Amino acid sequence: MKTLTVAEIKAHFSDVLICVKNGENVKVLYGKSKKPVAMIVPIENNNRKIGILDGKATFKINGSDKITEEEFLGI
Repeated sequence: MKTLTVAEIKAHFSDVLICVKNGENVKVLYGKSKKPVAMIVPIENNNRKIGILDGKATFKINGSDKITEEEFLGI
């Protein structure tokens, strides 16, 4: 997985998209502290890891749920 700052992503956006298109995840760092704030993932890669349950359980969020996926995962 690549880790890039916002400035690096802005400067090389087309190259970042090529990496993502080829299946790579890109973590986005923001601010002076370079805190991770986002992840750019291929559209086909819509399965999120669930920590210790990774590979042991799956879940699907449908449109009728009352919380968002981010609220569920605590991000």
